[in-house]
Amino acid sequence: MATELAEQAGAGKSAGNRLAHVIVIGNEKGGAGKSTVAMHLSVALMRMGKKVGFLDLDVRQRSISRYLENRIRWNQTSGGNLPVPETVRIDASQARDLDAAELEEAERFEGSIKRLSQTCDFILVDSPGGDTFLSRMAHSSADTLITPLNDSFVDFDLLGDIDPQTLEVVRPSFYAEQVWDCRKRKAKTSRKPIDWVVMRNRMSPLDARNKQRVGEALDNLARRIGFRIAPGLSERVIYRELFPMGLTLLDLTEAGSNVAFTMSHVAARQEIRDLLIVLKLPGMEGEEISF
Repeated sequence: MATELAEQAGAGKSAGNRLAHVIVIGNEKGGAGKSTVAMHLSVALMRMGKKVGFLDLDVRQRSISRYLENRIRWNQTSGGNLPVPETVRIDASQARDLDAAELEEAERFEGSIKRLSQTCDFILVDSPGGDTFLSRMAHSSADTLITPLNDSFVDFDLLGDIDPQTLEVVRPSFYAEQVWDCRKRKAKTSRKPIDWVVMRNRMSPLDARNKQRVGEALDNLARRIGFRIAPGLSERVIYRELFPMGLTLLDLTEAGSNVAFTMSHVAARQEIRDLLIVLKLPGMEGEEISF
């Protein structure tokens, strides 16, 4: 039943019910920077004149919803006018019957996508951790899937098992197999591919041996299961400090931010620019990056 409902959701797009480009931020492990990536990408797109919607599926953490609530509060208390995306939260069904619960969640998900598509160019989906029905719905509906990954073999295990001596891929992980299943469903229902991009977050600035080995293993896995590799976000304390204010690095020059803008922040902004370039999102070709 879950597979059938996910396929029905994808079929809705092929019927022309959805125009917005859907970007899913997906990763089954916590602490990889999903919310940071999602928030900065949404603000970057809005500052380039795009209309952005958010779909929060993380029924436990609600990190994105809290981030946006902090942003709205900052606007209210500072008199600022920071751009805020339209946001829809989807709650898990309380139905006891599994089929009834999945049907309800499928209707909520597809209805929310259609509603946001009426006003948005891009819809960002904060996918829940773990293998849930809503997570599979999100992945099967993605046009672009972004998987943030800490630059270590601990997090690499999310994607696959490797031979420690040769760095050859022994087998894809459960998450990689889940993405593969969702890509097949998407191709079957809409005849369109999912562009899967893996971000290497928290990369060491040093040319360390571990950094090289992780990079080599990722290259091997990318060729085997078909994803692109993007430069991610470096480890910076500022990301944690900005969360309670609802700000991003792209907001620090706004009046009232009370955060000194440093050369480190300039470098961090360049990382956001580099990500936008690598993603190759529709309608962004030749666009000047104005931040």
